[in-house]
Amino acid sequence: MSTSAPSRPTSGARDSDAAGARLGGWTVPAAVLLVALLVAVPVAAFSGAAAPLALGDAGPVVRWGLALVGVVHDVMAALTVGLLFVAAFLVPEHRTTDRRGTAARAAAVAAGVWALAALVILYLTFAELAGFPPSTPGYLGQLLENLWPLELMRLLLIELLMIVALVPLALWARTRVSLAWATALAVAALIPLAFTGHSAGTYGHDTAVNALALHLIGITVWVGGLLAIAVLMPVLGKALPATVARFSTVAGWCFAIVGISGVLFSTITVQDLEGLSTAYGTILLLKVALLLVLGVAGWLQRRTIVAKGVDSPRRFARLALGELVVMGLLVGLGVVLSRTPPPVPEVEPRDSATNLTGYPMPEAWSWENMLTVWRIEWLFTFTALTMIGLYVWAMVRLHRRGDSWPVGRLILWVLGWAVFVYTTSGAPGVYGRVMFSLHMVMHMSLMMAVPILLVPAQAMTLALRALPARRDKTLGPREVLLGFAHSGWAKFISNPVVAGAIFFGSLVTFYWSGMLAWALSTHAGHLFMVVHFTLSGYAFVWSLVGQDPGPPKWPAPLRVIVLLATLAGHAFFGLALMQGTWLLAPEFFKTLALPYVPDLLADQQLGGTIAWGIGELPTVVLMLMVAVDWMRRDEREARRSDRQADRDDDAALAAYNARLADMAARTRRNS
Repeated sequence: MSTSAPSRPTSGARDSDAAGARLGGWTVPAAVLLVALLVAVPVAAFSGAAAPLALGDAGPVVRWGLALVGVVHDVMAALTVGLLFVAAFLVPEHRTTDRRGTAARAAAVAAGVWALAALVILYLTFAELAGFPPSTPGYLGQLLENLWPLELMRLLLIELLMIVALVPLALWARTRVSLAWATALAVAALIPLAFTGHSAGTYGHDTAVNALALHLIGITVWVGGLLAIAVLMPVLGKALPATVARFSTVAGWCFAIVGISGVLFSTITVQDLEGLSTAYGTILLLKVALLLVLGVAGWLQRRTIVAKGVDSPRRFARLALGELVVMGLLVGLGVVLSRTPPPVPEVEPRDSATNLTGYPMPEAWSWENMLTVWRIEWLFTFTALTMIGLYVWAMVRLHRRGDSWPVGRLILWVLGWAVFVYTTSGAPGVYGRVMFSLHMVMHMSLMMAVPILLVPAQAMTLALRALPARRDKTLGPREVLLGFAHSGWAKFISNPVVAGAIFFGSLVTFYWSGMLAWALSTHAGHLFMVVHFTLSGYAFVWSLVGQDPGPPKWPAPLRVIVLLATLAGHAFFGLALMQGTWLLAPEFFKTLALPYVPDLLADQQLGGTIAWGIGELPTVVLMLMVAVDWMRRDEREARRSDRQADRDDDAALAAYNARLADMAARTRRNS
């Protein structure tokens, strides 16, 4: 037996343990929740968020309950998302410390509280809508009866069901991939909230929903990530520097997303300086001030702590605690702001187009308007600008380390996203919401023109070369891309037959069902249409000519056959529209009653002609691209064979000739 005294912990270890004791466990989330509640009460009283309604007031329990339970809801949502996100993407696992398991179990508890808060909000919201308190006889029966028919109740129910599904998933998840899927579900549960509140009835509904969705995701990941690090401090140990450094990068992106989306949303709810003098504007200015404070604190954290490898956990703990207090104030103000009437009143529909689509009827169509009419779709525009910026960043990163990347691919990438922006925000996007013919221009451009430009740019190959690889078995951006490229799902979806079936089947399903009217009249349907047809077109083009890492390509002759078969199906679709005598989405277009589209069926038949005609040129281009790829693969195979022959003195040819000689000798002997 050893008689030596036990080793004493170093000062750095004691510092880390002290910081972990200060931040670890549920103390900090409880403190943040308390701060948020303390600020929400007086601010709600000041802003009128909990004031009695003029007509049909449900009582103080409902008014104050929605405000205060909303704070609990938002803090627990942030903690759930943060714990899952940190466990899946940021923190390294350890052989003796179950960091992911600890995070997953804590996330399950937080999700349970989140679900309970969502249930209470759903229960009280119906009282506010109905205008009578929950104690009213028959209240529960009426709530259940209207749970799905009322849009707001339906959205809250969808959110609740997603959170309930998240609880067992978080309890079961332990691997990086399962935690990543749990994170995706937790983030998705935030999306229904973007369709409620002020964004639901505001003019410019699409922009408001997009901005609010981005704002919710950004602030939730930002607040939740720092909360998660605080909860996990006792088990992070030596992983703290890497975890904090990675979160610092994520926090920078969140700060940008929250700032940009907040400005965009504010321009809709507060359209002039006078609106800033209202209670709504005052709370908004307070949120902006706190956001700037967090930005400065994050910059200090990155410069004084992260840059030094988090050499002092105690100093990190002090600054993190200060940030979390500010975040608690921000959450409290945000909940109250969502219940405070904005200064801009809801705009009554002015024409049939506004009533159906949320936007005023565009001026009469003409060829000149194809270049002059614009209505910026901010979500798609920001997406395009971000993709271009990341591509340029990756090229610069390669250049700085002495590698090169063809400029022609950058040009294709920029052109592809430029066509995407024009298609969604220019005349095809504006008139495509009200005219079938222009809708088909938008559809075919997204499905065929954009992918043909983006796929040859080989963005995934560039990203894999530019992004650093993680050595600690965590999921970084590079690992996620590689995992997707070699997944069974990618193998299935990139099969030319499957991709072609989705490409053609989407046309039939979308236009010969109620999905067309859904996409034309709702924001969710429009988003689904743009994303689905862009991705399905990209998958089809990639399956034929893509060069990025992924499942092996089919032989070129088989790809040509699939392309021709898909072309035949596409031509059949166009001809069916050209010759059809029935009107698609008749209620929508007849109610719209555009004065410059007197014959709806003729416009639809023109759309069929456009679908058939636009499909010809991209198909020819795709055929040429497959042929070029065929020749290049043959050339590469020939060069490979030549190199092999040089190395082994043409052993394959010698063996082949020997086989022929042996066969000839056996033939002579037998004869």
